[in-house]
Amino acid sequence: MATPNIAQRAPFPVEVEAGRKYFWCACGQSANQPFCDGSHQGTEFTPLPYEADASRTLYFCGCKHSNGKPLCDGTHNSL
Repeated sequence: MATPNIAQRAPFPVEVEAGRKYFWCACGQSANQPFCDGSHQGTEFTPLPYEADASRTLYFCGCKHSNGKPLCDGTHNSL
């Protein structure tokens, strides 16, 4: 299994809108972090869809190693 690139060692705070679907970058190569821009093409990675159930600030994983993907669980603190 391939290891994703660490985009950053901190979460990305994002204001999400209720009912909107977001596609989290799982490979760490996107220039549009924390979301997918298609940079994973040709790899085994695929973006992870996330649909917001409420409008609020969420913290998307930046290290790409969270056990709670696509959201941050603090794993970056141990990398």
